[in-house]
Amino acid sequence: MNIPELETERLRLRAWRDSDIEPYIEMCADEEIMRHLTGKPMTRQEGWRHAAYIIGHWQLRGYGHWALEHKESGLFAGRLGFFNPEDWPGFEIGWAISRPFWRQGLAEEGARRALAYAFEEMGREELISVINPENTASIALAEKLGERYQRDDEVFGHKVSIYGMSKRDWLAANKA
Repeated sequence: MNIPELETERLRLRAWRDSDIEPYIEMCADEEIMRHLTGKPMTRQEGWRHAAYIIGHWQLRGYGHWALEHKESGLFAGRLGFFNPEDWPGFEIGWAISRPFWRQGLAEEGARRALAYAFEEMGREELISVINPENTASIALAEKLGERYQRDDEVFGHKVSIYGMSKRDWLAANKA
């Protein structure tokens, strides 16, 4: 499977490695990180299975969430990329950053590169972000990226807000 590698000033968006699984499991066990994603920390087994789900998405869809590598330290910094599994509201960009890398602008930096990839290289016409309505940090980031509130929905029994943007709007904001 050929997973493209993308880079930003501080990040490498790359295929997952065995060495990413342990820090990802730790990230999934962090109550504060998971509060808005699953509502509760994951067990070790759930974290491992979720990593397999993310990695498998690449095989099934040809795209997915990259592992984020902090270039300066070489450490796993989180995940970021695209989802659209069965019964999902649409082609989604999403992110989850490991706590040591919070408040450094890495999610925005990685998301901007991923958006360019989606619109310029994948030929996507629109995308969404599925966000817990209480996750003010992710809502602020989605809006900063140019996404706008579209509607409320329910995903796996959880109320969510759908934000989104079109390629036309992205081009207007980024090519002016």
